[in-house]
Amino acid sequence: MKDWGLLPEDMRQQLRQKEWEHPRHLRQRLLGERTFPIRINLHPPTGKQVLDDIAGFHAFVEVWRSWPFQTQLEWKQTRYAQLGQQDIPSTLIIGSIQELIECLGDSAAKRSRQWQSLMAPILEVDQSLYPVLIKQLHRLEKLTVIEATMIAQLLPQLTQGMGCGCYLRALPIEGVDTKFLEMNQLLITQLLDELYKGSVSRSEGLFNWLNCAATPSDWLWVRPLCAVVQQALGGISVMRLPTEVLKTTPLPGERIIVVENEQSGYALPELAGTVAIFGGGRNLAWMGAGWLQQKQVGYWGDMDTWGFLFLSEARQRQPHITSVLMDRETLLLHQERMVEEPEPYSGSPENLTEAESQLYLELRDGVHGNTRLEQERISADHILAHLGNWVASK
Repeated sequence: MKDWGLLPEDMRQQLRQKEWEHPRHLRQRLLGERTFPIRINLHPPTGKQVLDDIAGFHAFVEVWRSWPFQTQLEWKQTRYAQLGQQDIPSTLIIGSIQELIECLGDSAAKRSRQWQSLMAPILEVDQSLYPVLIKQLHRLEKLTVIEATMIAQLLPQLTQGMGCGCYLRALPIEGVDTKFLEMNQLLITQLLDELYKGSVSRSEGLFNWLNCAATPSDWLWVRPLCAVVQQALGGISVMRLPTEVLKTTPLPGERIIVVENEQSGYALPELAGTVAIFGGGRNLAWMGAGWLQQKQVGYWGDMDTWGFLFLSEARQRQPHITSVLMDRETLLLHQERMVEEPEPYSGSPENLTEAESQLYLELRDGVHGNTRLEQERISADHILAHLGNWVASK
């Protein structure tokens, strides 16, 4: 590959990489933050290079003479041995975004027309939204024209506090479904923040600005383990509840057993006066609930470094919690079923008993060969015996 004479297709490729397909640079050009003109050195040849490749030199000159936008070209006169004085293309100067699009050809022009069709209905709402649309160009380009029109319909309907504490899906809006609002929440939030002078940001997000209740998340499974507590829960044998509900809603029964993994929650036997809450992993914030202080609370997790960390975090919220099936006897009985923990926790959990801390260190340091005993690998008869002892311990 020769080191002189930049040709139009090479120039276009350079522009695509540095400007058109570079998201940050493109946004800056469209917003005027990255100013024009763009000057591209065409690397005209030296006298020796011309003599080494006279045919290539003439081809270089001719291709730029055929360039359709001659006002963008800077030519300079250069005298070469044997050829005399020649007019040589030296620099391409692109003075605007429109000229950049023209240089890049049909695909860039098509993309530009797509922007215009997507922006048009939204800018009819307010021309001041243009900078937001450019900053959110990657999201805008994923829309259809129909969807852009739906955003334009939606924006004037959304006002501060209109949610009145209901869920987002219950907003009283016309002509636009609330799933569409949810799916395009980030773009709509930015547009509203511009329309309402930053009030959405000051409210710390769209949900707060609209005064909508947060959609429940961080669900946990709840399973009564005896007929009495099942009856107190309306006869339901298993249900899912969001953590926010568990924080404020006392469950029936005398005992709560918290189980790290979902499948292990289904393996629990019948236990008098007991409700199991399971499948939350490290989702333990709900355990700060005051009503748990009146219950006998057990925790059963994987026997690995993370399992003991989760136990520590659970006990930080409920100091009276006891661990179940997380002891050395259980570990040694099932040692042949142990596996390697992929990414062990390396810290020092603070809220463990002396025996738990010792077992944590043994697992962390590989004293037992492998470093993890999963809940699912413990025998059913062993689970039944230990849980029976836990129930009888109070």
